[in-house]
Amino acid sequence: MATCEVCGNDYEMSFDVLTTGGGRHTFDSFECAIHKLAPICEHCGARVVGHGVQVEGRFYCSAHCARQMSALGAQARDAVTTG
Repeated sequence: MATCEVCGNDYEMSFDVLTTGGGRHTFDSFECAIHKLAPICEHCGARVVGHGVQVEGRFYCSAHCARQMSALGAQARDAVTTG
């Protein structure tokens, strides 16, 4: 068993997340992993759980938020493709 670094729960089904920077984090749930690792939208403060939008090196949860905060955000579009 390992202890979640966010909530402190000692859980037999905990898991580790390895980051590209070489970090190793232990969590007991995806909720705790998101709380610790997901970027925060610079406009509305929501955790960016999906792809999000990056403009000028800043993260946003959607194109709407990017457009609100950046002159270049006007170019940002949310896109859904069908296969």
